[in-house]
Amino acid sequence: MINAVIAAVGIMLILSLSRVHVVIALIVGALVGGLTGGLGIDATLKAFNSGLGGGATVALSYALLGAFAVAIAKSGMAHALADKALAMVDRQHASGGGQVKWLLIGLLWVVAIASQNILPIHIAFIPLLVPPLLYVLTKLQLDRRLIACVMTFGLITPYMFLPVGFGNIFLNEILLANVARSGVDISGINVTHAMGIPALGMVFGLAVAFFSYRKKRVYDLAKIEQVEQVAVQYNPLSLMVAGVAIVAAFIIQLLLDSMIIGALAGFLIFSVSGIVKWRETDDLFTEGMKMMAMIGFIMIAASGFAEVMKATGQVQTLVESSASWINHSKGIGALLMLLVGLLVTMGIGSSFSTVPILAAIFVPLCVQLGFSPLAIVCIVGTAGALGDAGSPASDSTLGPTSGLNIDGQHHHIWDTVVPTFLHYNLPLLAFGWVAAMVL
Repeated sequence: MINAVIAAVGIMLILSLSRVHVVIALIVGALVGGLTGGLGIDATLKAFNSGLGGGATVALSYALLGAFAVAIAKSGMAHALADKALAMVDRQHASGGGQVKWLLIGLLWVVAIASQNILPIHIAFIPLLVPPLLYVLTKLQLDRRLIACVMTFGLITPYMFLPVGFGNIFLNEILLANVARSGVDISGINVTHAMGIPALGMVFGLAVAFFSYRKKRVYDLAKIEQVEQVAVQYNPLSLMVAGVAIVAAFIIQLLLDSMIIGALAGFLIFSVSGIVKWRETDDLFTEGMKMMAMIGFIMIAASGFAEVMKATGQVQTLVESSASWINHSKGIGALLMLLVGLLVTMGIGSSFSTVPILAAIFVPLCVQLGFSPLAIVCIVGTAGALGDAGSPASDSTLGPTSGLNIDGQHHHIWDTVVPTFLHYNLPLLAFGWVAAMVL
């Protein structure tokens, strides 16, 4: 009988690639996985429903971030940046705006990296920064698939390599803690050293993406103008208030560890200052929540999907059946564990949630095969990170799509998920395997 995890993830991916909405694909995949795993329809629905609450906090956070993003757009801060970039494009029209192209790509790359470590706001910057810049990017005829790859690189690589911000949570509080909990002595292990080679795989993938999407791609400017105001009024006061609101939101989020309270505080500053008039707050709030609603619903559905996978108990069965193929070969063992990690993370959609599941099963197997503690940390960490870039339900892919698809010209699966899967998961799989062999 086919493994429930393989069946569920396979159905979900096939439906997603067939342009079925990701929420529907997740629900159908969960039902198929539950029934294949022997849960029955009632137990499957019960597990799915019990898991929905796990995504509610994230969904509400993104909804409030959407409202905050609309308020910032109202202030004109992002549009002021876009106007300056557009003026530079016009001046360099004869040369194709090459300098501006690299400036904007570099800006999005740096901000994405900073969102994981320096100012850990994750994808919150995307609805604030990307939509106003989209008009400029379109005039430059930049392929949005490249922009998706650039932002996804910045959203994933820092947390899997640098132990700061989200990286501290992933590497120290989740990865090392779970490896130690499974019985491996981690004293003296440099987690950055362990994840260094896999991180180089991400760098390699980014370099390839610049080659893959180097050609210009034409988008309809009229569609952008219908949904994103190209001309927005702003003044020094509105820009100053926007700066204060952003700083306040970041500080409050860091102090309270709550995106919800941070975004709410930023929105209230706009309201109190008069940049957003009281009579407009309801409409702006609704508009912002609608903008991020898709991410919220997908994250909620993904939590239900993950709960069904856990309830079937077949994640461990998948690993055990893989172990029977290993035959004490470290090379085959490392490859199969990474492949299982890829499959599980693509289904669950979160490397942070995957590592505790995988560590409990992989660590004893790694010890039995004779891997060093450093290699064990590398295998579990890479197996957890694998799939984050190519999962339809990962916020590392949903975030870029939310900014690049405001005009309906960027498909989530074919323009974000497939490019990031090809350019990041495949190199990460190869570099992770090499790291496991040499560490």
